[in-house]
Amino acid sequence: MAVFVADDITGVILVGGKSRRMGRDKAFLQLQGRPLFERVLDLFRECFPKVVLVGDRGERFADYSLQVLPDLIPGSSLGGVYTGLSGADSEWIFVASCDLPFPSKAILQHLCSLREGFDAVVPKTRQGYEPLFALYSSRCVDPIRELLEGGECCAYAWYPRVRVKEVGPEEIAHLDPAGTAFLNLNTPEDVINTGGTI
Repeated sequence: MAVFVADDITGVILVGGKSRRMGRDKAFLQLQGRPLFERVLDLFRECFPKVVLVGDRGERFADYSLQVLPDLIPGSSLGGVYTGLSGADSEWIFVASCDLPFPSKAILQHLCSLREGFDAVVPKTRQGYEPLFALYSSRCVDPIRELLEGGECCAYAWYPRVRVKEVGPEEIAHLDPAGTAFLNLNTPEDVINTGGTI
């Protein structure tokens, strides 16, 4: 039986990217003999009572018995976050993109533990925000929708409109000693360098 981090959080995996630089569906790239997105799926199934996917071509995932939410506003990861929040039954969602080879359970648990009094809990590395491995509440729906309706697709431009708990590099470092938790795969070279196959 799974041990949940929290039973009122839905895991949302974004699987709708165009993968232009990769040239193929990133969710099903093979890494150590398994589709890439299964790494996030395994973590989420361990931590949350429900997992949903957000993206197009839901038939790709017919073998997984997962709900697939079509993008309400296609074309950006922010639209995916909005779709996940709009379609979830729970107050909170934890969002991850499907192309994370080393998603961190330690970081996930830490972020979820900090949500009291906030609308979002977001890691911030020295490279900037990591909005696609973060925790969001339903209170974020309206600010995101307003930005999308105005043509803004930046995944974190709406943060000033809600109460965001930033989890900085010093706080994350000991949870991610290898520095790989936020690595994502965008090109064939990235896959090969990580030990995967094209």
